[in-house]
Amino acid sequence: MLAEGDILKLQNGSDVRGVAVDGVAGEAVTLFPEVVRRIAAGFVSFLAEKTGKKPAELRIAVGHDSRISADALKQQVFQGLSAGGASAFDCGLASTPAMFMSIIFDQTHMDGAIMITASHLPYNRNGMKFFTRNGGLEKAEVKDVLQRAAKHDVEERSAVSAQAVDLMNLYTRHLCHLICQGLDAADSSKPLAGMHIVVDAGNGAGGFFVSKVLDVLGADTSGSQFLKPDGMFPNHIPNPENKEAMAAICQAVTANHADLGLIFDTDVDRMSAVLPDRKAVNRNALIAMMAAILAPSYPGSTIVTDSVTSDELTAFLQDELHLVHHRYMRGYKNVIDECIRLNQNGVVSPLAIETSGHGALKENYYLDDGAYLAVKLIIAAAKVRKAGQHLGDLIAKLGHPAESVEYRLAISGTDDVHAYGQSVLQAVEQRALDAGITVAKPSYEGVRLVFDEGWALLRMSLHDPNMPLNIESKHAGGCQVIAAKVKALLSGFDHLDTTVFAAK
Repeated sequence: MLAEGDILKLQNGSDVRGVAVDGVAGEAVTLFPEVVRRIAAGFVSFLAEKTGKKPAELRIAVGHDSRISADALKQQVFQGLSAGGASAFDCGLASTPAMFMSIIFDQTHMDGAIMITASHLPYNRNGMKFFTRNGGLEKAEVKDVLQRAAKHDVEERSAVSAQAVDLMNLYTRHLCHLICQGLDAADSSKPLAGMHIVVDAGNGAGGFFVSKVLDVLGADTSGSQFLKPDGMFPNHIPNPENKEAMAAICQAVTANHADLGLIFDTDVDRMSAVLPDRKAVNRNALIAMMAAILAPSYPGSTIVTDSVTSDELTAFLQDELHLVHHRYMRGYKNVIDECIRLNQNGVVSPLAIETSGHGALKENYYLDDGAYLAVKLIIAAAKVRKAGQHLGDLIAKLGHPAESVEYRLAISGTDDVHAYGQSVLQAVEQRALDAGITVAKPSYEGVRLVFDEGWALLRMSLHDPNMPLNIESKHAGGCQVIAAKVKALLSGFDHLDTTVFAAK
């Protein structure tokens, strides 16, 4: 029987991740069938307390992405839910946002949902994301589920049957309706006729967006690629932050003379895009584009982003769109929770979005949904096309840094990594002030230093024993200059590896 400590090690922020299958040297399996059953039973216990319902009254939907371990893990989840006393519903291949919507849709009206996914991680990994009516679980709630799991002993049984639910048809009809509504078109019409949109699903779960959304609404989707689910991800990492993945969708747009390219991550909670001129709409550009789309409906509102966004983005949001840029912390749950907090306190905030491509809109249950972002983008593209303009015009005045670089400074040889990292941050801030270097305030994460050449942000990693250092420069060569200045501030920290500076 696994100890509580072994189960707790599977927590990855607000979800669970582990090694599900052998095949990668040095990576032993950690997400055992036993632990999956126990985690599912732990979720039943958690959900019963959360909803005030008896376990036997709970309806829990289960879906998965294209990973090779999905079917085996799904059966273990069914067994765990059954052992906990709940009813399980099989949604099959699905997207993470669709699993949350299984709680919202009147036709399904689930009490909770579990998505089996490890996002963009390699084929041997898998994990679980959990949803209640309030959205994805918080970090503390996931820990609660895992602690409950440690108290369960769920023996393996014969296969447990679960009622099949065609969730993705419900979800895609919902997306189609949103596009038609946004374009003042009847649901039975073809409002995207004449538009050429290519999609790269990276062999994840996102191929549905072509066959069940774009094709249905009349778009030309020829040239779309890697739509077939394949958990070995043979073509590229299904990750909009990956350079090879973005190069692949750029090439598809060019080769097919498309009006727009869309790329999703494995479980479709993230999205990026490419314009006809091969310009990528990701990271800062994606934030700027979504803000520009929302600005007319939410004038003067606040856009919440993570901490590594560019100064040029701030200038665009505030000077061009007349919005407020609230640069918060890394972690998609952090920015979403901050957006919720602001709205609850009377500050209008329609969008919480990370540079990673996680974007959640207030109008969409604060759900980070890559397909929903794509819907908003498509509606905007169709409208500007009808007006004889181009989608890129919306962010034509967005500036870009000349250079950007990230270093990861490993912490080793200390029992309390977090405490050591905090001591480094405190010392660096004081040293910077003593040296006359501007320290940006407020800073919700780490220490942000402002230089003539640009800026640097030193912070603690959310999950790993290291300190990421992000640097951006206004001109070529500036990152190297800034890095040298920051390195000087980091002298004398014996447990911090600064040799990475020489590697860039």
